[in-house]
Amino acid sequence: MKKLGIILIILIMIAIAMPIKGQGDENNMDDYQVIPDDAIRLRILANSDNEADQKIKQKVRDDVNVAITEWVADITDIEEARKLLASKVPEIHEIVKETLKEAGEKREIDVEYNDSVSFPTKIYGTYLYPAGEYEAILITIGEGEGSNWWCVLFPPLCFLDFANGISVAEASPGGFEEEAESEEGLKIKFFLFEWLGLS
Repeated sequence: MKKLGIILIILIMIAIAMPIKGQGDENNMDDYQVIPDDAIRLRILANSDNEADQKIKQKVRDDVNVAITEWVADITDIEEARKLLASKVPEIHEIVKETLKEAGEKREIDVEYNDSVSFPTKIYGTYLYPAGEYEAILITIGEGEGSNWWCVLFPPLCFLDFANGISVAEASPGGFEEEAESEEGLKIKFFLFEWLGLS
């Protein structure tokens, strides 16, 4: 009986915390940057999650983005963007190779462009970007077992924070950084299930 009362209190608290439908929707939609159906993404997989490998991934991100941003700056047609980016894969490979060389790294790298690159689910701000197969350039550094970074190359949204509609430089470092998600909510849920004897 005591547990039932506590459950009731928790449910009431959750209901109170939930926003009223429509409240604040206008502001959220103004800030929300939608990924178009016709979009080309960039995904960079670090060799590992150690600090040095993550720094190299970030340097690769910066160097590749500088070049690609210039290439697609005046393009408005998706087909034109596809042809251009497909033709630039060898050049992107050279940019990554040079970046690693400058960092004193001799890891293997792979650069591919196709329409079935796997992306993990991302919860960014209050929005969920579902996992799936997307058209993208995929850069894999070494073993490719580290956290990834991704953005939308075309239309160019690489420097936008999707949650707040501000530049990544103004947001927290990393922008779309790391695929590792917070497990805090899951821990709370599992604790409640265990406590109530439901697990």
